[in-house]
Amino acid sequence: MLWVLLLLLAWAAAGIACTRLCLASVRAAAADEAHAHDDRGLTLYEAAFLSGGPARVAELTLVSMARQRRLLLAHTGWATVVDPRGRDDMERSVLGAIGPDGQSRIAPVRTSAAAAESVRALADRLVAAGLALPDGARTTVAGAVRQVRAAAVAVPVLAAVALLTPSPDPRERTLVALWFLLPLVLTLSCLAIARIEVHPYTRWASPAGQRLLGALTRRADPDSDDRTYLTTVAVRGVRAVGEPHLRAAFGHREPHV
Repeated sequence: MLWVLLLLLAWAAAGIACTRLCLASVRAAAADEAHAHDDRGLTLYEAAFLSGGPARVAELTLVSMARQRRLLLAHTGWATVVDPRGRDDMERSVLGAIGPDGQSRIAPVRTSAAAAESVRALADRLVAAGLALPDGARTTVAGAVRQVRAAAVAVPVLAAVALLTPSPDPRERTLVALWFLLPLVLTLSCLAIARIEVHPYTRWASPAGQRLLGALTRRADPDSDDRTYLTTVAVRGVRAVGEPHLRAAFGHREPHV
């Protein structure tokens, strides 16, 4: 019968997705246990990387330099150098991305600075410290959760197709619905457990890194001094920028011709 084949597909989707999520959660828990006693603090660049990856580091550097009046970020999406001396590797990467002319579009600067060697070195240090996920594992938990969500959607769809197939016995439809209910309960249960045990799902920070980020987020206050302002930007991104012209600078898009 067709509905049996569809049921097998539903169970396969649910079983594979839930198994992947369980394995990813176990690996994440093991990594957290290995660094459970790491109580080091985070620099602003480290917090930015753990929160949003290389692009967030580049954005934080741009905002930091703009607030020091060493870089002008126009609402039209252009960056202009005021002080050509970089105070650290990240700033020198940004200045190098802008180029010798001292002016460039913000979007390519952000892309180039995010791919700089200084950011890669930062990532390597965080991975070595157990605070960031290595390249191969960055989407493990988040990707597994997305796969379980997809399975949770696929199961009702397959059930609907099975129920729409002609059946001489109406009682068989009830039996079919009950059989499809089981893989649906499995996927929803896994999502509920993951929400409690491994949330938030992150692409960059390991569980140990998430713990440090959580402490940093609780202390961040965008209305406080400059460092806590930049901490908020590092953790939350440019949407946390208080100045409207800076938000416009990062959000500017060229009109299509």
